[in-house]
Amino acid sequence: MITVTSLSKSFGAQTLFEEASLQLNAGCRYGVVGANGSGKSTLLRIIAGQEEASSGEVSLPRKVRVGVLGQDHFRYEDTPILDVVMMGNGPLWEAMQEKEEVLARAADHFDGDRYAVLEDIILRHDGYNLEPRAAEILEGLSIPAAQHREPLSVLSGGFKLRVLLAQTLAAEPDALLLDEPTNHLDILSTRWMESFLEGFKGCVVVVSHDHRFLNNVCTHVVDIDYERVTLYPGNYDAFLHLKQADRARIEGEIQKREKEIAEQQSFVRRFKAKPTKARQAQSKAKRIEKIVIPRLPQTSRRYPKFTFKQKRHSGKVVVRIDGLSKAFGEKAVLRDVTLEADRGDRLAIIGANGIGKSTLLKIMVGQVEPDAGTCEWGYETHLGYFAQDHRELLAGSRHTVRTWLWDFCPGQPIGFVFGRLARVLFSREDTDKKVTSLSGGEAARLIFSRLDVTEPNVLLLDEPTNHLDLEGIDALAMGLEAYDGTLVFVSHDRWFVSRLATRIVELTTDGLTDFRGTYEEYLVHCGDDHLDARHVVEQARKEKKLSRVERSVGHKGQGNGDDPEQPAVDSNTESDKKPEIKEDQAHTPPQVEKMSRAARRRRKRRQKARKAAADGSAESPQGKSPQGKSPQGKSPQGKSPQGESAQGESPQGKSPQPRVIRRKKRPRDRKKKR
Repeated sequence: MITVTSLSKSFGAQTLFEEASLQLNAGCRYGVVGANGSGKSTLLRIIAGQEEASSGEVSLPRKVRVGVLGQDHFRYEDTPILDVVMMGNGPLWEAMQEKEEVLARAADHFDGDRYAVLEDIILRHDGYNLEPRAAEILEGLSIPAAQHREPLSVLSGGFKLRVLLAQTLAAEPDALLLDEPTNHLDILSTRWMESFLEGFKGCVVVVSHDHRFLNNVCTHVVDIDYERVTLYPGNYDAFLHLKQADRARIEGEIQKREKEIAEQQSFVRRFKAKPTKARQAQSKAKRIEKIVIPRLPQTSRRYPKFTFKQKRHSGKVVVRIDGLSKAFGEKAVLRDVTLEADRGDRLAIIGANGIGKSTLLKIMVGQVEPDAGTCEWGYETHLGYFAQDHRELLAGSRHTVRTWLWDFCPGQPIGFVFGRLARVLFSREDTDKKVTSLSGGEAARLIFSRLDVTEPNVLLLDEPTNHLDLEGIDALAMGLEAYDGTLVFVSHDRWFVSRLATRIVELTTDGLTDFRGTYEEYLVHCGDDHLDARHVVEQARKEKKLSRVERSVGHKGQGNGDDPEQPAVDSNTESDKKPEIKEDQAHTPPQVEKMSRAARRRRKRRQKARKAAADGSAESPQGKSPQGKSPQGKSPQGKSPQGESAQGESPQGKSPQPRVIRRKKRPRDRKKKR
C-alpha cells in the first residue's frame, strides 16, 4: 500500500535517518520505536505528506485516503467538539464551510456556479451524513451528545485525545498514521483502541512508548536507530530479541576481522626482513589492506539522569484533605474526598479518565478552588508540581532553555546550569533553543530539571511518563526510587505504578478507596487489574462464563429432581445395569479395555504363569515340592470348592511351571594365523 524508497532526512548537520526503504502493506500494523528526537514523528509526517524529505520518495496509490492522528490538541481548545471531528475530512469540511459563506452572501450576490460545484463535492463525499456519523463515533468513545456543541477545552486530556481519534476515524481512511495514541488514555480507552486496531483492515503505522500496547497490537516493528530505519517482524518483545542478536552478530564479525588483522600484522612484522619469507610477508600485507572492517554505528538511544533531593524534611503529616468536592457545571468530579498523606508516602492515584485525578492535584497545588472541603499542607512542606499539560508552564515565555532554568537558581553560576541541563540530555547548542519550540519529551525533561534544582520535599506528578521514551521512563523511575521525600503521582502506566507505589488511592464514582500497600498487593486485595487491559477483559469473560455454568447447573438440578414433570433417576437401576467384575479381572489395568481379545487372553496367561512361579519360589524353602504341595499331599491353604488349590493348581493337582530352555555355549571358531 505504502512504498518508501531511499528516504533520508536531516536538519543541518544532524542526520535522522538515511536510505530508508520500506514496504507497508494493508492488513499489517507497524509500531515505530526509537529515542525521542530520532525521527519517529518526522517519518510519519513525511509519509502523510506534511513534511518533505531530504531525499527519496514515498509512493501511495492514487485513491488511498490516509488518516493522521496528531499529538497537538491545544489548537482546537475553543472549537466545538463536533466541528473538530468533522474537520477530519478536510476537503468535505472546506466545501461545507464555503457553501455556508456563499449562502450568507446570497442577499447581495449569489454565485450559482460555485454553489453547484460545492454541492457536487458534498454529495460525492456523502457530506449530509458527516455530522450524524461524527456524533455516532463520539458517543462510541463515551463522549455524550450533550457535550458535542461545547468547546474542546471542557474535556480532560484523555477525552481530548479521543476527540482527535474520532476526527481521524470520521474520514474513513484506508491507512492510519497514529502518533502516541495511548497518551492520556485510561484502561478502557486503551483496550478500545487495541480492539479497533486489531479489527482494522487497512495499514496502521503507530508511534508508541507503551510496551504492552506494542505487544498487543503490532505485527511488525520499525526501529529508527543508528541513523537507519530497520523493519523487524513480530511484536515488541520479538523485536528486542532480534535486535540484540543482530548487534551481537555485527560485534562478533568485527572482532573476528580485527583478530585476523592482528595475526597477519604480527606475521609481517616478524618475517618481513627474513629473505626466505619476505614474499609471504608482502602477500599478507596486501591481504591486510583488502580487509574491510564495518563501522559499528552509535545508537541514538540515550539515558537521561534524573535526580531529586529535598532541602529539608517536612512534618510528619504532609497533607490533610477533608470533605473535598468539586463540580464543573452539572458534572461532579470529586465528592467528599477525605485523605491524609504522611511523610515518605509514595501514593499513586488511579482511576478512569474524567474521574477527577488531575483536578485533585490542581486543588492540592492551589490552581483550582474546591466547591467544598479543605486542603491543608503540613509543616515545612515545599511543593514540586509536574502538570499533565506541562506546556502551560512554558507557553508565552520568551526564554531560552538556559535562561528559563537559571531563573529558578539565580545564585548558581552558569556552569551549574549547563551541568544540570546536560544530565537531562541538553547539549550546549540545545540550551539556546526557545522553550516554546521544544518537543513534548524535551519540555518534560526541562521541567524535571527544574524540580532537581528547586529541591522540593513533596513531588506531585500528573502523568509524568506521557512524553518520555522508554529510556526516559526507566531513568525517571530510578530517580524517583532514590528520592527520600513524599511522592504523589497520577499514572496509567502499570509498570511505573508497580515499581514506585507503596500506597494506592483509587477514585471511582462510588467514592475513594485507600489501600496501604504495593500495586501487586492491591490487585490481590481487589482481584482486578485496573491498568492491564487484557486482564480486565479476561476477568470479565471468566465471570460471564462462570455465571453461565451456574445457570446451566441450576437448570439441570431442576430437571433431575426439582421438576415434578420429569422422572427422577434411580441410581440403583443404573448400578444394576453395570456388568459384574470378576475376581481375575479386578487387577486388570484400564489399558486392557482397548486391547483385542487375543491380546487379552495372552496377557492373562502370562499373569497366571508369573503368579504360579512366584508361589513356587515362596514355598520351596520350607521343603515343599516343586508343584506347591505340602508333604502330606495337601495344599496348606486347603482346597477350593472345586477341589483345586488356592494357589492356582491344575485339575491334576500340579501347578504349571514356566518352561526354561538353556542353550549350550558353542566355542568360537578361531582361524589360526599362519
